[in-house]
Amino acid sequence: MFVIGELINGMYSKIGSAIKERNKKAIQICALEQITCGADALDVNCGPASKQPLIDMAWLVEVIQEVTDKPLCLDSSKPAVIEEGLRVAKNKTIINSTTADKEKLDILLPLAKKYKSQLIGITISAKGIPQNKDQRLDLAASIIAECQEKGFPVEDLYLDPIVLPVNVAQAQMKDILESIAEFKIISEPGPKTILGLSNVSQGVFLRSLINRTFLTMAVAYGLDSAILDPKDKELMDTLITAELILNKNIYCDSYLEAYRKK
Repeated sequence: MFVIGELINGMYSKIGSAIKERNKKAIQICALEQITCGADALDVNCGPASKQPLIDMAWLVEVIQEVTDKPLCLDSSKPAVIEEGLRVAKNKTIINSTTADKEKLDILLPLAKKYKSQLIGITISAKGIPQNKDQRLDLAASIIAECQEKGFPVEDLYLDPIVLPVNVAQAQMKDILESIAEFKIISEPGPKTILGLSNVSQGVFLRSLINRTFLTMAVAYGLDSAILDPKDKELMDTLITAELILNKNIYCDSYLEAYRKK
């Protein structure tokens, strides 16, 4: 599982304050803590309150790169903000994200090609959130078709079935899980799959339990990557154990310690 740490986001008060005050030590500590806990990459988001997102994104990327060469997942709804991060990035990047709308793909696919970045495509469009598996598959196929038409390698694409909170979309959970498996057989080579995990537990009690249960089920359906909180030890232990049971890791009595170090 390719784990993307979600915590460098200006919507969190400590990170928002650190961005505003240019407290690079706080950002770097957050980055290194996530990596120590098992993050393979870091999501980078200025947050909705940023008054100068282009400047803030570039600053965040430069500050994080001082302490790690892990890939950065540049997270913004504004292509100009993403490009500012790509411009200063020295290591691998992932663009987070494009919708299935052609006008968005027409901007972000050339950007991903220009900077040799991977791309997350979320199965949503201007028409709204899909209500079933078939709608998700149609949107996924549209994204893949645009990638193929524009010469973007599908193997560098992550598809997100768009996870909704379980308390408002309980009936969709099974469709979301099945979409993970079916996305991967739309094309050859197939795309990777990804989830924004914490969305499933927004606004509910027992968030950590719901997150780790849903993650376990998603892994069983073939999930490749997740944006999550790597500092949630129980969540990470559950992920390691799920992959062990699916024979993706080799068992030993101290497997948790061994794979956390890995």
